[in-house]
Amino acid sequence: MNINLNNKTALVTGASRGIGKAIAMMFAEAGATIAVHYHNHQNEAEEVVKSLKGQGHFRVKANLADPVQVKEMFDEVLVRAGRINILVNNAGIYEMADAMNLTYDEFQDFYRKTMEINLHGPAHLSYLAAKSMKVYGGGKIINITSRGAFRGEPMSWPYGAAKAGLNSLGQSMAKALAKDNIMVFTIAPGFVETDMSKDILEGPEGNDIKMQSPLNRAAQPEEIARLALFLAGEQTDYMTGCIVDVNGASYLRS
Repeated sequence: MNINLNNKTALVTGASRGIGKAIAMMFAEAGATIAVHYHNHQNEAEEVVKSLKGQGHFRVKANLADPVQVKEMFDEVLVRAGRINILVNNAGIYEMADAMNLTYDEFQDFYRKTMEINLHGPAHLSYLAAKSMKVYGGGKIINITSRGAFRGEPMSWPYGAAKAGLNSLGQSMAKALAKDNIMVFTIAPGFVETDMSKDILEGPEGNDIKMQSPLNRAAQPEEIARLALFLAGEQTDYMTGCIVDVNGASYLRS
């Protein structure tokens, strides 16, 4: 795939590992300057920065559940890079609980944490990016959601709700921002071999989950990253508003 991202800056959230790391590496390979976002994994983020091809890459820290930290991080990227051409909202958490066994207070905490990180944080960042991109003539926002938005998450109600909300947010922004040359895309993966899914894929249900796909496996982070790179490239404007399923035919929608 010959994609040229020279002279572009990409902010990739959750880029210290997993899908975010793969996206950061592919974008850097294509010539972009990468702002590697992390929250808790500073050493891993620094290793990613060191491993990226090219010069000028840097790491930025923020708890995406905190709107103040989100704004401070965004402003830091603007100061260091001048502008943001591409925003990849990849960071997220997946926590499981039998909701009916939680107290009301426990359920509120469970719900709030997931929604703040998986939906509110990306929404705040997307707003800031769109305001900045409009000034500079356009840009691209790529959201990483989940097939859980479509098929439900019985052990993680807030996760399914947050990802469905992010799908809708991307579509709403795509309609609103096309006039400003800001394109918004959504990638909805199935299970991917990452640290976040490791316990599930290596657990008792792991083989059954992999067999949901006729390929008999989960995706690799690089497979998601290649699609993100394609969307970040040229001549994809007419795909704005799209939600691309990447789940190895394990979940098909009519």
